[in-house]
Amino acid sequence: MNITINQSFDGMTVEELLKHWMLPKKMIHELRMSKELTINNEPATFHSILHTDDQLMLPLAEEKSQYKSSFRLCEVAYEDEYLAILVKPKGVKTHPNDMMETNTLLNHAVYTLKSDYVEPIHRLDQETVGLVLVAKNPLVKKILDRMLEQRDITRTYKAKVRSLLPIKQQTIELPIGKDKFHPNKRRVSDSGQQAVTHIIDSKVLGDGVTEVELKLDTGRTHQIRVHLAAIGYPVLGDPLYSDSKLRQLQLTGYKLTFIHPITNEHVEAELKQ
Repeated sequence: MNITINQSFDGMTVEELLKHWMLPKKMIHELRMSKELTINNEPATFHSILHTDDQLMLPLAEEKSQYKSSFRLCEVAYEDEYLAILVKPKGVKTHPNDMMETNTLLNHAVYTLKSDYVEPIHRLDQETVGLVLVAKNPLVKKILDRMLEQRDITRTYKAKVRSLLPIKQQTIELPIGKDKFHPNKRRVSDSGQQAVTHIIDSKVLGDGVTEVELKLDTGRTHQIRVHLAAIGYPVLGDPLYSDSKLRQLQLTGYKLTFIHPITNEHVEAELKQ
């Protein structure tokens, strides 16, 4: 994998850069042992100093995603040689449950991005419209996974709920586990996984509907839907967590914001509404 060194990494050693990215120890060890590490096509070591615009080549084993191409294009909100942000439509799964499926966002991404490696960093419920971040090589996948874990990637959502008044800003910190009575449902459970949702803003739209803006610290299955239902404001059009008879989930993953791990640039993508 070839990387152009950004000016913010000028003066770092190769080892310092890899540790800055917080790569797994196993990967760092494999790179340390490699004899194929180069800078500007010249042999290099972990102690070599990096300079702006240097071409660092990290000898990584080639990996290919196994998703089948759907031969259908998907909408791309942002793309460079390292990663992409895709728009997931309503009713489309983020990824297949088995490799025979071909009508998911990742199947469309394989066809659209012309990349042998396309893997999601996070997921959206099938009925949720929104932005999904994907990595285009395994090194960036590991970096972005760690960034998501450390909350360096901000995911902002909008949900419509039934309310005559704005909903106050608050943090919902309720653990979420599986519902033993419903295989596709989740519930607040003391034995569940930690889940943290922040309500950061809301506005009354009229006709008894309020739009709530939320950010996530964690990404549990159905997290926003479970948390909003738990405080008495289920998402409109959600038959699983409310008494809605229609499957018209009013939930959108509308913004992604983060510092690009390779270029160090601010990346922000927002869904056009």
